[in-house]
Amino acid sequence: MTRKLISSGSKFEGEIGYSRAVVQGNWCFVSGTTGFDYAAMTISDDVAEQAEQTFKNIDAALKQAGFSLADTVRVHYLLPDIGDFEKTFPVLKKWLGDIRPAATAYQAALADPRMRIEIEVTVFRG
Repeated sequence: MTRKLISSGSKFEGEIGYSRAVVQGNWCFVSGTTGFDYAAMTISDDVAEQAEQTFKNIDAALKQAGFSLADTVRVHYLLPDIGDFEKTFPVLKKWLGDIRPAATAYQAALADPRMRIEIEVTVFRG
């Protein structure tokens, strides 16, 4: 079974030693992804705007890997302030409302204080 590594071009991937996504057979595992706009290296202060950009980043990685967000089976949300989670609901519904993957939200410190949400997904193409 071939393993394929997907990069977003973020400097952190090389510095830390991880991939944006890893394809293994019919599975694609997307690392925790944040709302950085990697082209401009900027991030919004708004948690909902960060969630929107995060899904754009995830969608781009999945397309590069030959997968679709529609095949998402599991999603994890990490927020430093779980009180912000409800503010992201319209964005989450927009991207995953028809897919309805298994989901878990966690309150956790993130690597950069500007980050207000981090999302990771597991995708299966069967």
